[in-house]
Amino acid sequence: VQLQASGGGLVQPGGSLRLTCATSGVTPDHYATGWFRQAPGKEREGVSCISNDDGMIFYADSVKGRFTISRDDAKNTVYLQMNRQKTEDTARYYCAADGRTHGYSTWYQKSEEYMYWGQGTQVTVSS
Repeated sequence: VQLQASGGGLVQPGGSLRLTCATSGVTPDHYATGWFRQAPGKEREGVSCISNDDGMIFYADSVKGRFTISRDDAKNTVYLQMNRQKTEDTARYYCAADGRTHGYSTWYQKSEEYMYWGQGTQVTVSS
């Protein structure tokens, strides 16, 4: 399994970016996929994730209404559309995937439950 994140960059506050996670070795409807981020000096946090059990989607409170996760199963690709960005969105963003059974419904929201990770892409929101 390989994950390749791209699309990061420098954007002004209020601007938009779309992150792309190209996957290989992942069966999209059998794997949960998610975006996580980590800012300097902070812990990694979940941004948005899609469950492999029922397709449920999780958004962190800080991004609800601004970010949208989507998945193109034909292209084995997961996207994160980020709109109305804020300076606090500055972080390195990682995509992750996991196809195992975890035994509780909210596991897909937790970074420690994911086995496969991409290398990350830097997003900087600054004027």
